[in-house]
Amino acid sequence: MEWLWQHFAECPITRNIILLVGVLYLLRLMVWLLLSLWSGTKAFFLAGLFKVDLKSYGWAVVTGASDGIGKEYAIQLAKRGVNVVLVARSVEKLRAVEKEILDQSNVAVRIVIADFSRTDIYDGINSQLSGTEIGILINNVGVSLEHPDYFLSVSEERLWQLINVNMSSTVMMTKMVMPGMVERKKGIIVNVSSASALNPSPLLGVYAATKIFMDYFSSALRYEYSDKGIIVQSVLPFFVATKLSGIRRSSFTAPNPKKYVCDALATIGVQSKTFGTLSHALQAVPFSILPDWLITKVTFRLLSNVRRAAIRRKQKKQ
Repeated sequence: MEWLWQHFAECPITRNIILLVGVLYLLRLMVWLLLSLWSGTKAFFLAGLFKVDLKSYGWAVVTGASDGIGKEYAIQLAKRGVNVVLVARSVEKLRAVEKEILDQSNVAVRIVIADFSRTDIYDGINSQLSGTEIGILINNVGVSLEHPDYFLSVSEERLWQLINVNMSSTVMMTKMVMPGMVERKKGIIVNVSSASALNPSPLLGVYAATKIFMDYFSSALRYEYSDKGIIVQSVLPFFVATKLSGIRRSSFTAPNPKKYVCDALATIGVQSKTFGTLSHALQAVPFSILPDWLITKVTFRLLSNVRRAAIRRKQKKQ
């Protein structure tokens, strides 16, 4: 190492090159910080100035509308005067959501029963949506693993559920309703991805891959159809206090669905890719600064601990 230091000390060209690289990196970091600050300010503090009139778009279709984030999207869209179609597999839960919406809002509500783990459901959904002017699509339905686990430990059935529910549903529902939006030159498509899309997430590898699929799909659609009047947004939440996450008590870092969706709706038309709420945007900062290998390594360790704890709990119950 001594000869390397001596060479560096005696060679001004090397010093200048390294200095230039450092300055360019710092400039890039400063530009990223300024753009991120402006984007966050617009989305979370000035959103009212850029508010989109959601009611003017027509009906909204919300998949996975029986619980959590999907349910809250349906409720809050209805509060903004938007007629909603609730899509999920549990008729009892959907009826309960329908009643809750009708008790709070003066809108029309329709129910479509569909199990998105199947691939033979889309003709039936299409026939039930026929003739309805759909201007908003919330692709929210999703499924994860019971707990983090190694790839070969996950059943084939569960793998197909992850693929069909998380990816196929987004593609096929978009294919179904988007032609009407393009014809009217007006529409909103919101794809609820996950912060898991920010890194490979070992032990949740397939789940994370389905979520990066949704994010990339959103970006591609945005470039293809933005000039047709279509707003395409990718939403990447961290933890929200829902049944899917297993978090029962909300907090600043894990808000309840009502808080999260209220903030996320305000970002439509402001951010094409959003973490939905301020606390989640702050949690995303390390993913933009730290190297991928470090994030992935830390994620692997954290999820390994979660996996061991879940296995212990399961063994105690047996």
